[in-house]
Order: sequence, then structure tokens, then C-alpha cells
Amino acid sequence: MNEYLIPANTKRGRLILGLFRPMDLTIFAIGILTTVLLLAIVPLDSTLVTILVLAPALITGLLVVPTGYYHNMLTIIIEIYQFVTNRQTYRWKGWCCRSGEKK
Repeated sequence: MNEYLIPANTKRGRLILGLFRPMDLTIFAIGILTTVLLLAIVPLDSTLVTILVLAPALITGLLVVPTGYYHNMLTIIIEIYQFVTNRQTYRWKGWCCRSGEKK
């Protein structure tokens, strides 16, 4: 009996901690590094300045947070961009269409 069972989550084994791609962690690390540098350089005198200094880490953190049917928010944004910028006219080529063939 040559029956093989392939688990549904085989791609998770290629992810870091089962959640992140190397690119996701790179983006998040750049956001954290930027925030740490800004915290060291910019004086935090007001609430607005503090929010602006923390924004890179918050934004990149929200981009790489895991979501439901997609990998993360960055993947959703990329998919939406590709959908909007690609061709929106779909040609029907099904079982009831002859595809230009004459009988």
C-alpha cells in the first residue's frame, strides 16, 4: 500500500518560528532599528514626537503580524496592489466556448 499523507501545513516548516519569512523579519528589524536610533537622537518633548518616533516599529510590526487566510498584512497589501494594477478583463474559455474554432 503506497499511500502518503501530506499535512496541510507543510509550508509552515519553511518559516522561521512557523510564522515569519526572512523578509518579514528583515522588514521588522529595520523598523525596530530605526525606532531605536530615533529614540537615541530625538528628544521626546511631546506626545506627538513620541508617536512619530515609535511609528516605524509600530507600522512594520503591523505589516508582519500574521493574519487569517493570507500570510500577513504585507501579503494582503501586495495582493490588493496586484489585483488593482493587473488586467481586469477576463476572457471566458470554458467548456461551452469554442475558442475561435469553426465546425
